[in-house]
Amino acid sequence: MISRELTDWNLTATGGPVPADLAGVEVPATVPGTNHTALLDRGLIPDPYLGTNETSLAWMKRATWRYATVLDEPAAAPDERVDLLFEGVDTVAGISLGGTGLGRTANMHRSYRYDVRSFVGAPADLVVDLDSALETAEAEANRIGTRPMAYDQPFNMVRKMACSFGWDWGPDLQTAGLWKPVRVQRWRVARLAQVVPLATVSDDGTGLVDVRLEVETSGLSDVGQLVVDVSVGDRGVATEISAGWSGGSMDVQVEVPDADLWWPAGHGAQPLYPIVVTLYEGDGEDRSNPLDSWSGRVAFRTVEVNRDRDEHGTAFTFVINGKPVFVRGANWIPDDHLLTRITRERLEQRVDQALGANLNLLRVWGGGIYESDDFYDVCDEKGVMVWQDVLLACAAYPEEAPHWAELEAELRENAARLAPHPSLVLWNGGNENIWGHEDWDWKEPLGDLTWGAGYYYELFPKVLAEVDPTRAYSDGSPYSPGFTPEETHPNDPDHGTHHQWDVWNRVDYTHYRDDVPRFPSEFGFQGPATWATMQRAVLPDSADVPPGFKESEVFLLHQKALDGNGKLDRGLAPHLGVPEDFADWHWATQLNQARALQFALEHYRSWWPRTAGAIVWQLNDCWPVTSWAAVDGDGRRKPLWYALKHAFADRMVTVQPRGADLVAALVNDTDEPWTGQVEAVRTTLGGELLATSDTAAGTVTVSPRSVAHVPLSGDLVAVGDPANEVLVVTLGEARGLHRWAESKDLALDPAPVRTTVIEEDGGYRVDVTATSLALGVTLLADRLDPDAQVDDQVVDLPAGTTAVFHVTGRGLDPEALVARPVLRTENDLVRTAG
Repeated sequence: MISRELTDWNLTATGGPVPADLAGVEVPATVPGTNHTALLDRGLIPDPYLGTNETSLAWMKRATWRYATVLDEPAAAPDERVDLLFEGVDTVAGISLGGTGLGRTANMHRSYRYDVRSFVGAPADLVVDLDSALETAEAEANRIGTRPMAYDQPFNMVRKMACSFGWDWGPDLQTAGLWKPVRVQRWRVARLAQVVPLATVSDDGTGLVDVRLEVETSGLSDVGQLVVDVSVGDRGVATEISAGWSGGSMDVQVEVPDADLWWPAGHGAQPLYPIVVTLYEGDGEDRSNPLDSWSGRVAFRTVEVNRDRDEHGTAFTFVINGKPVFVRGANWIPDDHLLTRITRERLEQRVDQALGANLNLLRVWGGGIYESDDFYDVCDEKGVMVWQDVLLACAAYPEEAPHWAELEAELRENAARLAPHPSLVLWNGGNENIWGHEDWDWKEPLGDLTWGAGYYYELFPKVLAEVDPTRAYSDGSPYSPGFTPEETHPNDPDHGTHHQWDVWNRVDYTHYRDDVPRFPSEFGFQGPATWATMQRAVLPDSADVPPGFKESEVFLLHQKALDGNGKLDRGLAPHLGVPEDFADWHWATQLNQARALQFALEHYRSWWPRTAGAIVWQLNDCWPVTSWAAVDGDGRRKPLWYALKHAFADRMVTVQPRGADLVAALVNDTDEPWTGQVEAVRTTLGGELLATSDTAAGTVTVSPRSVAHVPLSGDLVAVGDPANEVLVVTLGEARGLHRWAESKDLALDPAPVRTTVIEEDGGYRVDVTATSLALGVTLLADRLDPDAQVDDQVVDLPAGTTAVFHVTGRGLDPEALVARPVLRTENDLVRTAG
């Protein structure tokens, strides 16, 4: 097969509310790309991520667009097929070649192939006319009846990335374009229409790759003998196909004795085996000119999800290669709203940030996209498990034609594409749709209309059982396995997966402890982007940001959550108070976000194996915004990222209530025993020793992949002055603190540290020593240099202890590095908050 990519196109706005200076203007456009990227590249629209530009570009979602190029291909030989392959069209379009219609597209999540053999031999205009996806969706809602959804625009009526219509963390841009490559493919006799390698491993350690093939014949010549050659690593199998075959399905099995197992990060190595599938004509002896070939990688591992019933409810535990694994996860959204700007380098950076925060799983959320092969390749290489949603989120979805067929085609194609990736460990039917049907007042407006049940309980499991039976399937998230929604609520924390959104929306983060969920797959708390990111995109040019700025038009445009600022303030009030100064408020809300999630994660981890994982909402952002992300839209790590790093550490000490008592929960998520001396002391904030523990003292051994609880009692917990006392428990390098009062009620020293700055290769070493209890010690180095980075933040220091921070960056002012507003603590907030 000969394949050529068509990259050079022209874009024209052809209709709708187009500004006069752009109407009919032909603009060079690179494919893959969209209308936004093409106009941005030429400076014809402002950056939608800056200021209030998103609002000024609202006209684009109701415009129509044309992509055009000239297809100049030699005439086809008598036995040669010529195909035009559109790997991704965003979204509703008519495609014509030489004035003749080839077909229409209505799904950005699948590809389209057209036989253009009869069109080549002379230059011909190739035109893609894109309709407004919004107006198409509105018309479809009018045709079949509206369905309830979480937002105002009918994203559930068109197979387009749901968050393209805006979300409570994302812009409403509604791109249109050719977002994946367009290729001309010339082939003869036969081609590999689909290759699905399914890798499993037997009890004796033998790897088996079952390669499921779809072979298409051209129909333009007689088919002689064919040979399919499959190699996996150094093992190979050649299969002959008799002459006269008209195409279809076939299976080829390759065994790999003593296969090396693929493990998640922190549990072992990630060996990957190259796989090559080649189709030859003849007896296969002459292999210099194959008809077609496919290459990729596979790995050997088993994946199960234990959903057994027990005394606590219904488990939801990932078991990899027979070993239960605690999931340390985060939800993943598209890393840029303008999807074609996402590179492999950027994805690798983001996955490295996930690993740096001690994560081992990313959940690809159902309102985004099936990510590029680059994403899954990087996760394969680095051992990051992937939970993959089918792309349905927060809405009732119609099952009438053509929606059912579109979803089936989309899932079949993407399940086949993703099957080789060992990182993919779960298919999930969608996000919050079953829950929404039960709780979000959908039933009355729906009446007898379809809402998606047929997808979750019938279509998706059927398709996945046929295409990718090597992985588990979950009906949705949240859901209670083995129960109908009428029998057990889909968001029951005692059964299966659970979303916790009462915290953030309604109650204080201390309520995370109200439940011991089996598997919290979505929960989070907001905080603004880093200062440097906000300065680039949102903040005024003046040095001082006015106190009321958080209620300004520009700030609220980059705060998409309903009553987001109100919830931030209500979340601050019980813990830190609410500062009036914007810089203090910015730091306080970032810190409170970190505290909330660390509180939740330490609680969840202390209950392993009853609680078998936790997937935070969310790792990343797609633009500069106040959101639940740990890494902001410019790729900078927020304080939350460091809190995840601490709370997801391999070994961790946390003080937790058990009934009316306190215990030190010693979490050991490694393959080695954790042995050492537990030290527990109660001191004043200034460090004066008040009590030590006889019951906690002594050598302990925490077994691999387990949690041990050490009771804390007697004088150790007999607090006399809650405002001036702290409990500190250590085991080795790990330390946990317990306070009997909120920070705003503690007698905190507002200036509790002394510092030393030493210049070192690539940056600075900053030693911070606590003269009194110093909470949340953080260096916001991006306030001095947008490129500066710090290795740690949100560090709690008991009196007399020291933390060492390493700052990368040159030319920083050492004095400014250890002064406000760069060096911050929880202590300095308490004195300023109201």
